[in-house]
Formats: sequence, C-alpha cells, structure tokens
Amino acid sequence: MAHEEYGCPCCQASLGNLFAYNPADQLAAEISILPLGRRQVRSGGAAVARTAAATACGTVLIPALPPVPDVEARTRIYFGGTVMTVDSDFAKPEAMAVKGDRILATGSLAEVKAVAGDSADLIDLQRRTIMPGLIDPHTHILIGALMDQAMHYVGITRFSTTADILDFIGQLDATLPPGEWIVCRNYYPMLQPFETPMGFAPLDAISGTRPILVLNASGHIGYANRAAFAAAGIPDDIVSPAGGEFVRDGDGQLTGEMRNQITFSKVLGARPSGAGSAPTDAVLKTCRRFASLGLTTVSELGLGGLLRGVGDWEILKQAGATGQLSQRIRAYPMYVFDEAWDAAGLAPGDGDDLVRIAGYKLIADGSNQGFTGLQREPYYTVDSIGIAYMTPDDLTTLMRKRAGQGWQIAVHGNGDKAIDNILDAIDRVASEGIDVRSLRMRIEHCSILHDEQIERMRSHGVSASFLIGHVHYWGVAMRDRIFGPDKARLLDRCASCERAGVGYTIHSDFFVTDPNPLHMIEMAVTRRTWKEPDFALAPEEGASREGAIRAMTSEAAWQLGSEHEIGSLEPGKFADFVILDGDPSTVPAGDIGNIRVLETWMGGVRTFQA
Repeated sequence: MAHEEYGCPCCQASLGNLFAYNPADQLAAEISILPLGRRQVRSGGAAVARTAAATACGTVLIPALPPVPDVEARTRIYFGGTVMTVDSDFAKPEAMAVKGDRILATGSLAEVKAVAGDSADLIDLQRRTIMPGLIDPHTHILIGALMDQAMHYVGITRFSTTADILDFIGQLDATLPPGEWIVCRNYYPMLQPFETPMGFAPLDAISGTRPILVLNASGHIGYANRAAFAAAGIPDDIVSPAGGEFVRDGDGQLTGEMRNQITFSKVLGARPSGAGSAPTDAVLKTCRRFASLGLTTVSELGLGGLLRGVGDWEILKQAGATGQLSQRIRAYPMYVFDEAWDAAGLAPGDGDDLVRIAGYKLIADGSNQGFTGLQREPYYTVDSIGIAYMTPDDLTTLMRKRAGQGWQIAVHGNGDKAIDNILDAIDRVASEGIDVRSLRMRIEHCSILHDEQIERMRSHGVSASFLIGHVHYWGVAMRDRIFGPDKARLLDRCASCERAGVGYTIHSDFFVTDPNPLHMIEMAVTRRTWKEPDFALAPEEGASREGAIRAMTSEAAWQLGSEHEIGSLEPGKFADFVILDGDPSTVPAGDIGNIRVLETWMGGVRTFQA
C-alpha cells in the first residue's frame, strides 16, 4: 500500500529552509519569506477576505497591531457565575478579585469584598464561567507564525475533502490579481479524500497561467501546477536530486508532486519575494489570533529551527520587548544546535515572566502517521518499524549532559520502541545520581504507551504531553492503516495515566493542528474521531473532565516550570484568565468545543473581547 514515509513538522530541524534570511543579521529583522513570497493584505487579499477565506484561521485578514495596552488599574471583583480556580482542590468559590496584573483574592463574595475594599468594581458574570488562561505546552510558535502569516491554511480543521480545497483555490484564483501566486499549507491526503491525486491534473484545471503550490502537512511534500514548474524553470526531463523526487507516473511523465524540500524549494524559490513578515511581527499577529481561543501561554518546542541557533531566542525576546504579546512564551532549545547553545551560554530560566527558556528538546523518532515513529513491531500495513532519530547512546549522552546542568528534558517520542529508548536513557542517568524527578522530564506526544511504560514513567516522575489530535483527526487511520485495531487502543492513554498518577498535558503541536484548547479538551474526554464522528477510539482512555481541564491549565503550567505564576486562579498569581459562555466541567461532553471565549486576559490586560 502506498504511504508517506515522512516525519511530522515537529520532529524536523529543517523547516527553517522554507525561509530566507541574511546570515549576517542574526536578529533577522527583515527575514524574507523567500519561498513563500510576499503575502500582503492589499486589494486582492481583502477581496478574498470577503469570501470564504475570511474565516480561514486568520490566514488572510490580519488587523493592525494595537497600541501597547495598560494594565487595568482598578480592582475588579467577579461574581455571579462559575469561578473555576483549578487549584489543588478544583475549588469553585463564589468570587474572585483582580488588582493590577495579579489575582488578589478568591472566596465568598463577602470575603473577597473585605480584601478588595469598597472601591472595587463589581462585575456580574451573569452565569458565565471564569477559569485560568489556557496553556498549550507544545507548539512551534516561531516558524508556525511565519507560515500562519504567509500561506493559506487548507488543513483538516477547515476542509474535509480535497475537492473542498480545490474549490477554495478556485475562489482565490477568481479574486486575486493576475500573476499573484497561490500557496497553501497543511494539506493531508490521508485524511482529505481525493478523486484525482493533487498535482498537475487538478491544479492545471484551476489555472494554466497562475502558479499554484500546495504543501503537505508533513512539511516534506509539495504539489504544484505546470505554471509553477514553468516559473521555476523545471523542465520535463529534470533529474531528481539525491534525497528528493520529482514524482512521475507509470508513463514516466511528471505529476506535479515533489518529495522532500530539496525539490519543492525550487518552486518556492521562484515566487516573487518582496519583504515578508518580519518574524517578530508574525509572532505578534499569530499570538493575537490565539488570544481569541483563550490562550494566555504558548510554547516553542523547536527553538533554533529558523535561524539555526540563538537568533531564534533573540526574536522571541524582541517580541516580548514590544509589550504587545498576547501570550507568555516558554521555549525549548533543540538538540541539533547543541554547540550553539553552549557558545551562547544559554541556561534554563533565562528570560523573564513573559518570555523564558523552560527546558531542552531531544528527538527520539519520527511520526507514526508518517511511518517513521520507532516501533517494537512493524506497522499494520507497512513492513517497517520506523526510524530512530537519535541512537540510544546519543540520547543518553545528551540527556546526561543537559540534565547534569539542571535542564528539564523534553523528548519527542511517538512509537513504543522510541519510548523504551527514552525510558532506558532516563534509567541510566538516574542510576548515575542525577535527580531526574526534580527535573520534570516529559515525553512529547508519548503516543503509544504500554502498561509497564506508564509504571516506569511514574517511578521517575516523568510526565506525558499528548498530541490529542492524533486521536481525533488520525484515529480512524491509526486503526485501519497505521497500527490496527488492537495497538491503536494504546494511543494517548489519558485515563490510564490518571489512574497511575502520571501527570499529562494535551497539546496542538501547532502548526500540525490548530490550537483550539476547548476543542482539545473535548477530544481528550470523548475520543470521538473526525472521520467517523460516531466512533470513539478506545473510549476507556477518555480523560476525566477535571484531568482534561488541568491538562491545559495547572498541569501545563507545571510542565513548563511556571506553576508558581500561572495555571490556576490563586492569590498572587498573574491575572491570566478567560471568561466563557459555558462551563467545560458541566456542559455535555460533545459541546465543550462549542463553548465561546468571550474575553481573554493576560497579566491584567484584556487581549481579546468577543
């Protein structure tokens, strides 16, 4: 059976190749989105925004940045609804007071009034819910933001079929100025059924003159029309380069599909490139969009992937220095740039309460849906056990080095054999006297878990961070193509971790899936699948309501080393909170994702109002 043996964007260090920058300018204030071109909001873009594209995850119409806001000076008391603190008792007191950038008090209305004083403003929630600001503990905010601003999103959270995507591209073609390229991202043919494979046939039918390029969600495959090939000067007799492939059909004719960046970068590089979004500006704009989802903290689990080292850290610090960030950012330098971090003297805890270095990222394997996650046994429909991105010895060596320096270690592990290798490395460094429990080691995605692995995690205080979209979006594929019905039940075992006392969070891996926290909470609780809405994958592994809510608030704050300042509504912590039109702990499970975010506050500043 044909399949894609490509990793997910999260486990690649090469996505920075999609962007061009001046190596002499490590701050990269004017990174040109060279392969992506100039995605400017002008008359043509505005016209598209008035069509269906206006709702496309904020990928076309981006409002101007507002002036730097002031922290709300007056003391405010919230009452008359549900105050969900997500503290150790999951208490729901009657009221909460906020003063400046901090939570002042929680308790009965009388108790809170006594602390806040007679001059405090009283705000009636009118039966709405106030809860801690939502936290996504595993995103790729830097490269993800650049792609968010530079390409049209056509992923599975927006379009169910390839035909829907082609209709959308047709709308773009009808409204954009002649000659302007169309570039789209996050196409996933395994999940978006097609009649004709993406490439020349369907894209030439839309336009024979306007270049069109669609990137696969894996970040490793591109599909173009003949106009794009012509613009790039790619001849019919082109020879595939080492490590890449210009795909041909049974008659030896090019199909328009290109495998690996070394091939489709030729097309991307032909797109006329004015100045693209500076990366700091892109981060600010994407974070503004995320505020509408209730997010007050996000993360960067691949620091270094854009500028090959410390330049990425400088960009994030620049974003924080503007005073316009809508979320706090917690960053994890990536191991492939190990020497660069040493040379820069980067240390855990560097930064401030807004932008901070939280831990260190290692990568044990690839992607299960790309058949590169490392397995104990071959995949269900493919005779492969995947790929070890780091050998067990290398994994242990770097873990020993960084843990010995006091770094929290976050290790990407999808397949069960990769998780074996991670736990073996933790065993070794623990046996050498390193207090791994105090370092809060975490396994990223942690997709396939056996009972004995959960016990090993518990013994060392290792937590999991589940890409819960694996269950919802890929659940049917996991069952039918990737693992089979039995092994697929071991995917994202929230309930088993709860019972064993193993902490866990849930995340989006943005830009792999879009970070809608309330929908992710629903996914974790119901485990219903996108392709078969009536099918729940291993429903016995559904998270409890409290567990799923903690996974995106207090537990996420703990994983990021920030539980002292965010993650729950407790006196002294930052005033990071959201106001919702429903209570995710009580509404029907299938309606959690439909709850509306009415307001988002970060550090006493309202960053979003519906």
